[in-house]
Amino acid sequence: FYDGDCPLCMREIRMLMRRDKRHRIQFTDIAAASFDAAAYDGRTWQSFMDRIQGRLPDGTWIEGVEVFRRLYTAIGFRWLVAPTRLPGISHLLGLAYRTFAKNRLKWTGRCNPDGSCKVPAQHAPATN
Repeated sequence: FYDGDCPLCMREIRMLMRRDKRHRIQFTDIAAASFDAAAYDGRTWQSFMDRIQGRLPDGTWIEGVEVFRRLYTAIGFRWLVAPTRLPGISHLLGLAYRTFAKNRLKWTGRCNPDGSCKVPAQHAPATN
């Protein structure tokens, strides 16, 4: 599950798509108008926006850096993944990802100077 409105995210997704020669990855754009988060075990769109998530073929959900490990393994970069599991490196990557996830909208130019961030209309909370 990826944010198709995120320019930095899309750079990585396009690379993954090009390298996924065996079509082992199913890519789902959470920014698409047709995306319905609730169809995925009742999850919310905001939960998909807050932290990258993936679902394994057996239905198990994974989040954060583990998603990237699985994606890179699927495209044949297992050699790159192994060091990311080492103590210290694993912790640092987790911290770096959490920082990115928290600031992604701002860092990709999707927030206003007042700090409010743009949310696609189809995913905006309902108002009464």
